[in-house]
Amino acid sequence: MNILIHPTYFPSISHFTAMVQTDTITFETEDNFQKQTNRNRMYIYSPNGMQMLNIPVKHSPVLHQKFKDVKIENAFNWQKQHWKSLEAAYRTSPFFEYFEDDIRPVFEKEHTFMMDLNFEVMEIVTDCLGMDFSYSKTTEYFAEPADKVDFRSLVNGKKDTSVFEPYTQVFEEKHRFINNLSILDVLFNEGRYAMEYLKNQSL
Repeated sequence: MNILIHPTYFPSISHFTAMVQTDTITFETEDNFQKQTNRNRMYIYSPNGMQMLNIPVKHSPVLHQKFKDVKIENAFNWQKQHWKSLEAAYRTSPFFEYFEDDIRPVFEKEHTFMMDLNFEVMEIVTDCLGMDFSYSKTTEYFAEPADKVDFRSLVNGKKDTSVFEPYTQVFEEKHRFINNLSILDVLFNEGRYAMEYLKNQSL
C-alpha cells in the first residue's frame, strides 16, 4: 500500500498508525496552508487534561499560500513554552528521560519554515521508534490521487474519528484515557513497545 499523508508537527497516533502499516509513504508538500489543523499543532496529555500546543506562523499577504512556504513566527519563544509543557506532562512517564536528549534539541534552535521543522521532528521520532523512515514528496497537487490511499484528512484533528486501544497514561486516574494524542504520548508512556502498539491498531 502507498499512502498520501501530510507532514505534521509531532503527528497524531492516527498519522503514525497509517505510516507504520504501509509499504511506501508520500508526503503532500504542494497543498495550501489551512489554519486550525495539525500542520502546526499537537495535542498532549497535561496535568489538566488535553492540551494543545500551537506554533505561531507568520501572516502572509498571499491569499492561498502553500504550506511549504509558511514561515514560523519565532518572536513568541514558543519553543520554551512547548518544552516546559512537555516536561510538565511527561517528566514522570516511564520513558521521558530515555528519549529526552533526542527530542529536546528541536526546541533549542530556531527554524524558518514550518514544513522543514515537521520533517525534522518526524526524522527524530521515527528514529526513537526504531522505524524506517523512507518517503517521497509530491511534486504537484491532486485533489483525488489515483494511485495512493489518501490519508490527508487526518491533518484535521477535529474530523479525525479514529479510536485506539487504551494504554497507560500518566494522568489517566484524573482524566481517564485520552484518545489519539501526539505520537509523543505513546512514545513517552510505552517506549520501544510503541511500534508494536501502532502495528496493532486499525484506522
